[in-house]
Amino acid sequence: MTLQRPVTSDHQLGRLLQIGVVLEEVVEARARKHLETSDDLDAELETLLEDAAAQANQHRGRLETLIADLEAESVDYEDIEPLVEAQYQADQDFDDIIYDQLCNAETAYKFLDDLLGALEASDTEFSVDREELVSMLEVLREAEARGVETVTDLMEGDR
Repeated sequence: MTLQRPVTSDHQLGRLLQIGVVLEEVVEARARKHLETSDDLDAELETLLEDAAAQANQHRGRLETLIADLEAESVDYEDIEPLVEAQYQADQDFDDIIYDQLCNAETAYKFLDDLLGALEASDTEFSVDREELVSMLEVLREAEARGVETVTDLMEGDR
């Protein structure tokens, strides 16, 4: 998804932040599902998945706080998790799992980068402090960038 236009209202911002929540829920659900269904994970990959799930949970909480400040509703993790689980096979190997994590981290990074661009192009006054909003989204985007780098480093390791 690419955001082509500036963000022009609290409602639109709330909906975009909800998309961010869903992306983080997908990251968490997929990481947890890989942890539950893969019997032969090495310690490095297991740690990566545990960290990805914890980070996604934390990011989701931060986004939900912003959504609450906008007085919009968020999407419950319990509503997304079954949809993600329905797409899983228990016999995935290292490459399937690591590419899945890379795709998830890149998607979250790209979304946050696009959202920041749309906010930069906007001159709308929101009911939340713009500087705090942008600062928090930049922190999340940089964490996602580090996640992409971590997965890439693991992929380039001796496998």
